[in-house]
Amino acid sequence: MISESVQQSLRRARAAHAEVATWSQRDVDEMVAAVGWQCYREDNARHLAQLGHAETALGNPEDLFLLQRRRILGVLRDLHDVVTVGVVENSPALGIQRIAKPVGVIAVASPATAPSPGIICNALPMLKTRNAAIFSPNPRAHRTAMTTVDLMRAALAKVGAPPDLLQCLEVPGREAVETLMRAADLVVAVGGAGTVRRAYSSGTPAIGAGVGNPTVIVDETADVADAADKIHSGAGFNNGTSCSSESNVLVQESVAEQFCGELRRRGAHLCSAEETARLQALLWPDGRTLNRDWIGRGAADLAIAARIAVDTPDKVNVLVLACADPETDRAVLGEKISPLLTMATYTEFDEAVRLVRLWSDRCGRGHSCGIHTTRPDRVCLLAAHVTTCRVVVNQSTMTNTGSFAAGVPFTTTLSSGTWGGCSVAGNITWRHFLNYTTISRPIPPSIPDERLIFGRHWEKVPQ
Repeated sequence: MISESVQQSLRRARAAHAEVATWSQRDVDEMVAAVGWQCYREDNARHLAQLGHAETALGNPEDLFLLQRRRILGVLRDLHDVVTVGVVENSPALGIQRIAKPVGVIAVASPATAPSPGIICNALPMLKTRNAAIFSPNPRAHRTAMTTVDLMRAALAKVGAPPDLLQCLEVPGREAVETLMRAADLVVAVGGAGTVRRAYSSGTPAIGAGVGNPTVIVDETADVADAADKIHSGAGFNNGTSCSSESNVLVQESVAEQFCGELRRRGAHLCSAEETARLQALLWPDGRTLNRDWIGRGAADLAIAARIAVDTPDKVNVLVLACADPETDRAVLGEKISPLLTMATYTEFDEAVRLVRLWSDRCGRGHSCGIHTTRPDRVCLLAAHVTTCRVVVNQSTMTNTGSFAAGVPFTTTLSSGTWGGCSVAGNITWRHFLNYTTISRPIPPSIPDERLIFGRHWEKVPQ
């Protein structure tokens, strides 16, 4: 029964894909704009944000609303005037032309965190590249996913595009997801480690997102107030549910007191060692595994549950966990999916770089890290030694997913390279949803000089 339902969805998706595979760029762009506007409209965006929060209890409606609007606008900006139909590269000197072609039907596994933005901002670049997409949402967000896809299908119908370009599996669950992944042309998996593993073991070409756990360095040259503001904002936004939310911070000991004061002024509560232990017991009951019943909750709710007295419960938005021993492998140094920030201090910068790598290798390898500094040499040193695909400088690590004040492309899928068990290193965009046919024409021969190729070797090893 489940298999037949999935196969029916696939048949409809392939028929819809065949219809738009030969569309002009103009028609494709109109379709993308229609779907984007339908989801960007304030009334629809607010409705989806409220629905997503009510169903999942993750994050908060206002942040979900802002997140959806910002990401849609950013994705559409990145797609504007991009050519995805016909000849997309022409190099006469090389005799090369490249023609862009769609992949086909893409299976998309989407998470419960920010369920509507995650679906919409994958759908837009997939439509731009003339693909069909079938979404298999986390069961916790199934109703929100269905509503989101229905909204986009209505927009497709208004501009004469086949609604079956976008579908959501009616029956959630592992069996349906695995059936879909095996039969699709490409899999995009965003979610837990298990979802990503299933994508890569499906036998279908797959793109996965890595586990997030950004650690940020604040050195003694940083604008401490600005660093605290950005780190606090990222750690608390939407209750810390983004994989790019600041998770850990390493502060140079000479500015640690000032940094803590800045966090307090912004509504953070700095936990004692005892309070940190109670939060760890609440969030990681077995010492290793996150308690899914408490992730994505507000800081005040977590404080009450962990019996932590805060001065202003209605204003507290981030809980800062104490970490006196940064060398020990502790649960509070891993991914939190909550408005929690673990803080430790360091003395020498080399020590901080080593700890960033150590912590990300334990949890979050390949994803991202950050630094607040005025020293370009330290940025380069950090980037040279860490096993992450992104190093964010003097910004919130939330900019990993795109920012109007940064050059990284907007996305909802942050791949972490082979470091994080992913096939791609970087942000997933429309470029990853195309196949290319290359036309190669003859050109005048260009034969290299043997001495240019082997000269240095010949000098060292006489022939």
